[in-house]
Parts: sequence; structure tokens; C-alpha cells
Amino acid sequence: MATDGFTTCLWFDNEAEEAAHYYVSIFKNSSIGRIARYPEEAPRPAGTVMTVEFTANGQKFFALNGGPEFKFNEAISFVIYCENQEEIDYYWTKLTENGGEPGPCGWLKDKYGVSWQVTPERLDDMVSDPDPAKAQRAMTAMLSMGKLDIAALEKAYAGE
Repeated sequence: MATDGFTTCLWFDNEAEEAAHYYVSIFKNSSIGRIARYPEEAPRPAGTVMTVEFTANGQKFFALNGGPEFKFNEAISFVIYCENQEEIDYYWTKLTENGGEPGPCGWLKDKYGVSWQVTPERLDDMVSDPDPAKAQRAMTAMLSMGKLDIAALEKAYAGE
């Protein structure tokens, strides 16, 4: 097995190339790699895009135009740990625009139905604090939000 991590395969109906360009436009340290096309006598029209290799935020992906059989759902999501509210606002806006859907507790779906969690880096520390009152206040605050608000989470955590 290769030692440079995993590559995530995303199954699309016909949007693999469009989606790859979309993700590359949102994340830094991103690029489009090889694009493979269906050959003659394949299950899809010859010459149409079969796969697109791309990197988004340094992570490797493989987008496949495999047909309408499978759809994305919340059982798998990508977590974006953000340093500040500006980053949360940026990713939330970019990933919900043009048909994406905001969800609860920092979750959203992008226009392709891929689930994302846009969360402050510090949230895991807050909700797992050894002081159960602090952890509960942070959890309660998070559960009341759609897009997460770092300042409001910090205030709840501190008991303010």
C-alpha cells in the first residue's frame, strides 16, 4: 500500500469535472490532476469524462462520473477546522451558495449534496472539557446554531 495516505473517491452522475473545478476554486493548496475519458464500448458515451483526479486543501480526491445509482448523504462528511470566524464565514458562504443547504450545528451540504462540517478548531476542546458544566454550555450553544459563531460559543463556554 502506498504510504502517502488515502484518496477519497466521490461518485457523481455526470458532474465530476465541474465538481473538481468547484472544490479547487474554494480551497487553497488545490489543483486539477489527470482527467480520464470513457473509451469506446464503455458503459457511458465514449470521450465523456470518466474520472478526475484533484487535490483540495492538500487532500487527494478522485471524482468519478459513475451514473445516478448512488447519492451522497450525511453518513460521510468532511470537517473543515477553522482558525477564526472569517474562515467559518468564507467556507459556509462558498459551500452553501448556488444550491447548497445550511444545516444544524455547523453542518451543511454543498450544491452536489456532499456534507461538510465547518467548525472552529477549538470546539472539540470545549465540548470535551473535563469541567462538565463548561462542556455542557458549549454543547448547548452549538446545538442551537446553524453556522457556528465562535464568539457566542466562547461566551457560553465561559458561562457569560
